Amino acid sequence: MASTSQPLRGKRACKKIFWAVFPHACFILSLVIYAFLGALMFSHIEGNRKVNLSEEYRKFLQNLWNISRNLSDNMTENEEIFKEKIHALLNTAERDWFVNPKDIWTFFGSLFFCCTVFTTVGYGNTYPVTRIGKYLCMLYALFGIPLMFLVLTDMGDILATVLSKSYNEFRKLQSKILASKLCSGSTCNKGDELKSRAQSKEVINEPLTIMEVLKSHPGVKRKPIKYRNAEIFEMLIARENEHTKPTRNKSIERWSSCPELARGKTMSRVIENFDKIGKQLEKLDVPIVLMVLVIFVYISCAAAILPNWETRLDFQEAFYFCFITLTTIGFGDTQLEHPKFFLFFSLYIIIGMEIVFIAFKLGQDRLIGLYKKVISFCGEKKMPSKKIYPK
Repeated sequence: MASTSQPLRGKRACKKIFWAVFPHACFILSLVIYAFLGALMFSHIEGNRKVNLSEEYRKFLQNLWNISRNLSDNMTENEEIFKEKIHALLNTAERDWFVNPKDIWTFFGSLFFCCTVFTTVGYGNTYPVTRIGKYLCMLYALFGIPLMFLVLTDMGDILATVLSKSYNEFRKLQSKILASKLCSGSTCNKGDELKSRAQSKEVINEPLTIMEVLKSHPGVKRKPIKYRNAEIFEMLIARENEHTKPTRNKSIERWSSCPELARGKTMSRVIENFDKIGKQLEKLDVPIVLMVLVIFVYISCAAAILPNWETRLDFQEAFYFCFITLTTIGFGDTQLEHPKFFLFFSLYIIIGMEIVFIAFKLGQDRLIGLYKKVISFCGEKKMPSKKIYPK
């Protein structure tokens, strides 16, 4: 029996792990599929569009030719005037005149564009030009942004749990180290005596009799008999409920004989996992300084790796680029030479956005607490003091 029960326990444990991980994997897989479908859609629509050189393009070339000819004819012309003319002319230029759409809207380029859409980064380097592409971009963002926020909230719960447990373990270890330093021979003996007394009290933890209740609560004796008996009865019931263990319903736990109940319980657990999304993030309570330190270390690691394939970026520029990306500001002033390499770094972006989101949430909670203290302080100052009149 023991040999057969162990594989069954292993299968049940695997099933529990699978159904516990299922909601998280479902969200991430949905986001990946959504990104791939969007990449296929935009690469087909925007990549296959025809570029028609308009009359404005010919005027642009004509004006550029006139400026360059005037510069060669009159070398004494002021350079500032020449710069102003060139600057004004380049502002009228359009990107489509000089770039082939197929070079921009490759599959990886379109996938990078989709990631910038539903993460709300929006660098501005790549954007739809056709009318149908713009409409589909709005529709794509309408469903992609909530899905991305759902993934951020779900994975934020995991990070919040890890951070909370790590911080609590660190505090426990810190308290143990401080206790061992402050503990001397005499104090330790006293502490051991106190612990032994506490343990003995915990061991002798049985239901009290009526006489013991009356002895331990002398205030009960001073009450009328009717209220005294009711209070004693309630105290005894509460004491009894603390020591009675809930009976296990064996008929429901026999899953092997009733697989329908097993499926029902499994589905209810999966639904509970979906309902618990965002709960751990609300319970997170770690210092905001710790989160700032985590963000700094996290961005510094990427800033040290990114210049290896983006040769135009140094550590400071890469740090700035990662910060602008993770905070979803996305100016677009720093352009990447190899966006598909950074696309494979998308997991880093998602986790980093979650860390920044957690830091913003903690900062928001601290600000709300500060506003409450300020308002209560101002209310106490403005509240008139009560005057006591003699009788």
